[in-house]
Amino acid sequence: MTWLRTFGEVVRSGLTIEETRLEPLLALRTAAGLAIVIGPALWLVSPAYAASAALGAYSAGAATFQRTWRPRKVIALGAGAGLAFSTFVGYLAAGRLVTFLPLLAVWAFAAGMAWALGSTAGIVAATTVGSMLVTITLPTSVGRAMEHAGVIALGGVAQAVLILLFPIRRWGAHRDALADALAAVADYARRLRHDPTAPFDPEPLMTARDAAAVTPSQARTRPPVLHGPRGLAERILPVVAALADPDVGAPAEGPGRDRARELLNAAADVLDAAARSIRRGTPAEVPPRSVEVLRVDEEHEVLEGPARQAAERLVELLAEALEIAGSGGARDKAPTPTGPAGAQFLVRPTMFRLLPVVVRAVRRELRRDSPVFRHAVRLAAVATLGYLIASRLPLDHGYWAPIASVMVMRPDFHRTYSRAVARLAGTLAGVALATGMVRALGPDAYVFGALAVISAGLSYTLNRTGYAYSQCFTAAYVVFLLGMGGQAWEQTVPERVVLTLLGGALAMLAYVVFPAWETPRLPGRLADWLAADGRYAAAVLRSYAEPTRQHRADMRRALLASREARAAWQEAHDQARQEPVRPRGLTSREADEAEEALKGFERAAMLMESHVPRADSRFVPQAARLAEALEADTAQAAVDVREHRNPDWGRVEQALHTWEGAAGDRSPVLRRGAELQKRALEDLATAVSRTPLERDVGSAREQQRVRAAVAAEGDGSGPAHRGG
Repeated sequence: MTWLRTFGEVVRSGLTIEETRLEPLLALRTAAGLAIVIGPALWLVSPAYAASAALGAYSAGAATFQRTWRPRKVIALGAGAGLAFSTFVGYLAAGRLVTFLPLLAVWAFAAGMAWALGSTAGIVAATTVGSMLVTITLPTSVGRAMEHAGVIALGGVAQAVLILLFPIRRWGAHRDALADALAAVADYARRLRHDPTAPFDPEPLMTARDAAAVTPSQARTRPPVLHGPRGLAERILPVVAALADPDVGAPAEGPGRDRARELLNAAADVLDAAARSIRRGTPAEVPPRSVEVLRVDEEHEVLEGPARQAAERLVELLAEALEIAGSGGARDKAPTPTGPAGAQFLVRPTMFRLLPVVVRAVRRELRRDSPVFRHAVRLAAVATLGYLIASRLPLDHGYWAPIASVMVMRPDFHRTYSRAVARLAGTLAGVALATGMVRALGPDAYVFGALAVISAGLSYTLNRTGYAYSQCFTAAYVVFLLGMGGQAWEQTVPERVVLTLLGGALAMLAYVVFPAWETPRLPGRLADWLAADGRYAAAVLRSYAEPTRQHRADMRRALLASREARAAWQEAHDQARQEPVRPRGLTSREADEAEEALKGFERAAMLMESHVPRADSRFVPQAARLAEALEADTAQAAVDVREHRNPDWGRVEQALHTWEGAAGDRSPVLRRGAELQKRALEDLATAVSRTPLERDVGSAREQQRVRAAVAAEGDGSGPAHRGG
């Protein structure tokens, strides 16, 4: 994509209205927390003090709107504590540039590395950098530093107390994640009625699993209805895929296909009803016709063989879903089992036990080619440079420039640029709106305080509709807050626009100077996905060769690793499409074709997984050899893809040839799965393979780069010599 087209996409993305459900009650509660802090400070102390006190309450409230599975009150308290600590440290170092700039650089770098823990940690950490930048304009005595930090922490406490006293949809995000997973499987069942080989995107199941990880304290209060349905969706998924497949499930035409379509439609209705029940906490009705379809008539059942097995298994699983749909919120009244005899749950470390997790996550990202590490370097450089430049300009509130940079910067190119555009557009609209109101109303601290709270509430409400629209009211909030503190609008408006433009430009420039492009990394992401898929397929085959509990557990772990690798590939592929970088290693067409091939490979493994024998069933020892061949060939092919060589499937072909010549027949499911896997691997090889001329050209270019690097080191101009 050219730079011109990229900027067009950036502008459109930054100004796009995202269609998402608004949460006005949450916004109202968070704005009330801000009012609780501003009101008494304005009445009992001073407008300037109230403006300072609002910093903690506003930022802590904004943190609770981030996508996280921890309780909102914990996020509010953590954000308030982080803001207070950064403020106190900033106070102590704000006296001189020689002390403040190194502190700012180190703090910004640490905030950038917080993205190793996820987007919520990264965004909250970025707000602490903003808090530190604001403190440099305030008095620097230790007493005032502790006082200001305490007030900011109090803002987080106020938000946490309101969340505790007025809970709104407790476990709502967890319910939505689980309901979305069930609804995704329902949609898949409906699509299979018309397209028996339709693909499935496992992202909703991954999100539901992430939401299912809870701390021990959360496990004691989690509604029981959130325990089992995720596993139910996981078990239904391969069964509906196997039932719909024309080779291992229902026949392509005739009464059997009609019966399969009826079952798939009934499955979709039941799963949708279960999703509604979980989302709303109330019983949901299933259409009577769908319930009637699930009654199996042994004498008149038209499905046979593996298709009948899949149908019977589907009916068993849907009976559990019918119970969930009919019980609804009534299940929430039952106590949650705890202890060794209770239900198992995925463990999430508490806030006090996060240190080892943080250390491991950050250590993994401390490498030059890591997008998180590069983001941290850019953040540190831009924060210090932005402050230095703004301090030399004839403008007050120079900290707005580095704050704008810090708040728009993200580890990837597209979000950084789109947020920079959105922030500038939102700031222009917000300051224009606030300026008109300030001029019309005249100086009144109490009126400005009320308008600041209203603007913050609107910003919270529009938080998920698009950064530009939320930023519009955030900018108005800042203007009203400064007006409440005694700053004239003539001083605040022009400088806010100029410094926001400067901060956005610095953020954009930083990515060009020190980028973290995903385009060159696509072959590595594809190789990781291929190797993970190979391990998953091999684990499924080993469960046929020796159906033990350990092999089933290995199969589950391999499936989760495969999904994580697929998600990493998908994220990188989406980012690469939005980057103004020429393809290196994989063209867009090759990437798309390779993706489709691996999706087909995954589907073949899922079909085989649907009929994995029970522990007391007949073993299939020949499957072990194919498992070894698959794992070995895909692992070697992953290396070949990284090094731009053509993959080879010799071991797999030999294992299949030997199996076909052996005594005894494979099951229809294994035969179909093996055929699909071989075809998918051949499609993958076709997608990424190159002609001898292309390989020679690529090899010559690589050798030329190596010789140039060696020559540079030999004459003393290489990186090692320059660094010394």
